[in-house]
Order: sequence, then C-alpha cells, then structure tokens
Amino acid sequence: MDGQRPCWATIDLTALRANLALAQELAGARTTIAVVKADAYGHGAIDVARGLLEAGCERLAVLSVDEAAELREAAVGAPILVLGGVHDEREAAHALSLHVTAVVHHVDGLRWLDAAARRAGTRARVHVEVDTGMRRMGVTPEEAPGLLAQVDEEPALELEGVFSHFARADELDLAPSLEQLRRFREVLAAAAERGVRPPMVHVDNSAGLLAGKVLGEALPEATAVRPGLMLYGVRPAAHLGEALRAVMTLYARVVHVHDVAIGQAVGYGATWRAERPTRVATLSVGYADGVARAQGGSGRVWIAGSPRSIVGRVSMDYISVDVGSAPVRVGDTAIVFGGDVDEGIPVEEAADAAGTVAYELLVRVGGRVPRRLVEASPAGGNVA
Repeated sequence: MDGQRPCWATIDLTALRANLALAQELAGARTTIAVVKADAYGHGAIDVARGLLEAGCERLAVLSVDEAAELREAAVGAPILVLGGVHDEREAAHALSLHVTAVVHHVDGLRWLDAAARRAGTRARVHVEVDTGMRRMGVTPEEAPGLLAQVDEEPALELEGVFSHFARADELDLAPSLEQLRRFREVLAAAAERGVRPPMVHVDNSAGLLAGKVLGEALPEATAVRPGLMLYGVRPAAHLGEALRAVMTLYARVVHVHDVAIGQAVGYGATWRAERPTRVATLSVGYADGVARAQGGSGRVWIAGSPRSIVGRVSMDYISVDVGSAPVRVGDTAIVFGGDVDEGIPVEEAADAAGTVAYELLVRVGGRVPRRLVEASPAGGNVA
C-alpha cells in the first residue's frame, strides 16, 4: 500500500497501449497527437506520455505552457502542441524556450508569439484553431484565411498546422459534425487560394475517430488526429468505443465495519436510514479522492464479489457501503471505479450515478491518491 492512506489508483500500461493502437488503426496514415492535458486526465502526465511515446505515438498535446514545461523537465522531448495557446509575450517566450508549438486563437496570440520570436532571434511554430461550431475558442471561418496568410507571411512565425474541434461528434446524428467539416474545408480552400497550405490539418478527437469512416472521409485533407478520452479507455458515448480498455482503476480499503439496526442513520445529515438490519463498511475514499458527492445514495462500488450501494452522504475522506451480510472485514479491498468487465464498476457508470461525465471523475482523483503503474496479467487482472 502506497502513501499514508489506504486508497490508490492503478494505471494499466497494457490497456493504454491497446487503446493507442486502436486510435492509430482508426487514424490510418494520419499522425496521432495524443492529448495528455489535465495530468493526462488524472492518470499522471509524465508516466502516460512516456508510455505513449514508447508505444509509437508521434506527438503530444497539453493545455498550457506550464503543462508542457512539466513534461520537458521530465525529459519528454517529443513535439508538444499547447492547445490553450499563450496569454502574453512572456508566456510566448517561455513556450519558445521549451521548443513547443502554441495554438493561436486570435490576433493577440499571434502578436505575442511574433514579438517573442523576434526578440529571441528564432521562429515560433504555430497551429491556428478555427471555430466551426464549438464557439469556445478559435478564429471565425471568415477571419481564418486572412490570419493563416498572416502567419504564413511573418518571417518569425512558422505555420505548422490548422485545426478545428468537434462539438457533437459523440451523438448518433453526425449531421452537425459534417456541417462543421464543410465549414472547415471552405476555410482550407480559401487559404489555398492565397497560396497557404498548412502541413498539419486535424479535427478528429476521440468521438470523431470512433464514429467511423463517415467523418474521416468528409475531410480528406486531414493529416493528423487528436485522441484524448479514448486513450484512457473511456467511451465518449454509449454507442462508441466498445473495444476500449479501462486504464485507471481506483481502489480503497475497508477501514471500519459496523452493524446498523432498522431505522438507524448513516452519514452527515442522516439522509439514509437502514430499512433492515445490515452491515455497513466504511471505505477510505471520499470527494477529495475522486468520488463525487452526488454518488451518495446512487453510486456503487465492487466489493465481496458484487456491486454494493454507497449509502449516506459522501464525505471528504470516506464513503459508507451497504454490504448486507457479506463477509466483509477491515482490510478488504473495494474497486471504486474501473476494473474489468467481470469485476469492477465502469467509470462511465460511476459518472452516470453522479450526474456528470467520466472526464470529471478521472480528473477529480486527487494528488494524495498514489498512482501505481501496472501491466495487465494474462488472466485479465493487474500485476505490479
């Protein structure tokens, strides 16, 4: 047991490699840019980045310059795309010193990178994001051809790529995504009329890749893809990604077991009362460790060979589980989420119980939860 608390997460490198292999198979000849932002979705960016690169991944993407710096300090030398771009000239200079590529979402970002590159006597590599329907970040399709030409013409800038981001590729109806691709292709055509042809063109995220050939065939100009969630074995939607393998499994030990009589309450606010004599196990995991507060009364964990209900409110450090008459003892281990199809709780199920998405639960697994790197055993379990 690692750390000071009986709670830990395993990171299955075999599953990570298998999910990458699927992404690369779906990508075909396109370059894979693996998204490892937010500490690799809570899995540990340094170890995950190394595992992906060793398995043949070509490039990485993070949100911020600080996230890129963490990887560089760990001697991760692969090309890194900073999706969030830079926010001033000082940060642009930091990006240049790290030899990473920044995304430009507006003319200010371009100006900061240009000034920093001129000051350093070098060139700044740039990807331009085009907003084709997400309406979050990026230049409009109307502005994009001009901005791409401006980047291409600046001696201190190198136009490495252009991309957009799907807003609804996880839906059964792909019409909105196809409309985004139509707008994006119009941008590429308008830029080409100005003599601008970015070497890297990408839109497909995990959902886009898993949606099948329809979206890929609608953008023949694409030279790269950006898988994120699927690398960690999580399905973007119920109809996508059946072959994915969970990478993280969150475990907690039983630290207390007590009998509860009919009518007795458990937890803060007495929100749950026993309707029959039962036994309740306390697990050393709470909302500081990745369990959403909303899972109290609706979520389950795997213990004593079956799923068992979380009862009462989730607290910061503990949850309570109704184990009935099962022979649960202090020191036993429960799977909070993860595991395999025969023994575990899919993180998607845990997220549904909390009324949220799997992304959120994964990144909620706090820093006090140690991560253990494991390889899948032939029997399907994990070995250190």
